[in-house]
Amino acid sequence: MLSRAEFHVRYKRASFGVAWAVAVPLVQAGVLAIIFSRLIHVSSTKNFGAFVLAGVLAWSYFSQGLIAGSTAIVDGANLTDKVWFPRALLPLVSVLSNVPGLLVSMVLLVLLMPLLGTPIEARILLLIPGCLLLVLFTAALSTCLSALHVYFRDVKFLVQAAILVWFYVTPIAYPKNFLHGLASVIDFNPMTGIVSVFQEAVVGPQPGATRAIVIAVVCTVVLTIVAIEAQRRHDRLFVDRL
Repeated sequence: MLSRAEFHVRYKRASFGVAWAVAVPLVQAGVLAIIFSRLIHVSSTKNFGAFVLAGVLAWSYFSQGLIAGSTAIVDGANLTDKVWFPRALLPLVSVLSNVPGLLVSMVLLVLLMPLLGTPIEARILLLIPGCLLLVLFTAALSTCLSALHVYFRDVKFLVQAAILVWFYVTPIAYPKNFLHGLASVIDFNPMTGIVSVFQEAVVGPQPGATRAIVIAVVCTVVLTIVAIEAQRRHDRLFVDRL
């Protein structure tokens, strides 16, 4: 109910509604594709636009969910003062309220694939586990950070700064092999594996993607365990800090 309410409030007065959840990443993907293919000459393949778009749409959901979810417990303090419920639900609200936008963007991605020079094949089904892994990772990391933010209010600003840097160390607008020796290091970025799933679903197998995906899955499981334990131990202590 909270996620549905947040979703409706977000787009209530917007003339184009949920279309903005797709329009902004589309513009970003278009600009990145032009810059990295025409100016920096990272790639000249005909499906580079689809490669970039798949990564940008996944990243857009992650960044929006993480920025809102990492401060959700503090931001929702007025609500928890009125009625008790597990405060871990608050970061999940931010993550789940963005899911409709993610689903719409995935549908649009599939529709645009033929126009971007990429045929629709059976591998497109990888978008399903890709979306699931993306949502779970975003939820786990948001829940951990939201608990930490109760004690350290600098988390909000650290997340905003980290998102800017994180985008460029994730192979979204360039293939991972473009980094040569650093390609193996960037696999330890969980978003590398997650973005690789979306890119494999759209343009086909990516070099070294299996290792990155395994690391992303392991990180998601570990973060989920940490998030559950942190919320279980500190949930009733948050009230003294809010």
